Amino acid sequence: MAAYARALRQMPSIIADNGGYDSAELVTQLRAKHAAGHSTYGLDMYNGTIADMTTLGVTESYKSKYQVLMSASEAAEMILRVDDIIKCAPRQREQGY
Repeated sequence: MAAYARALRQMPSIIADNGGYDSAELVTQLRAKHAAGHSTYGLDMYNGTIADMTTLGVTESYKSKYQVLMSASEAAEMILRVDDIIKCAPRQREQGY
């Protein structure tokens, strides 16, 4: 669960790096805004700053975010299940089969 949370926290940094901006500075500013209670702030990739996403018109529906996270969680769970099955020792078979 902790690794999953770390992966989600790295998304703004990866997006800023891919945009060619200083990700450490932007993520630090973003976390400070979120800690101050400004939960609608995000990365403004056009200007290389942080901004209020509602004023920029960037909105996402809760249901789509929820479905994406649920699908990713289910995919990770399936991979772990397959991994457990592969690790299991083969069952002993009777002679003749």
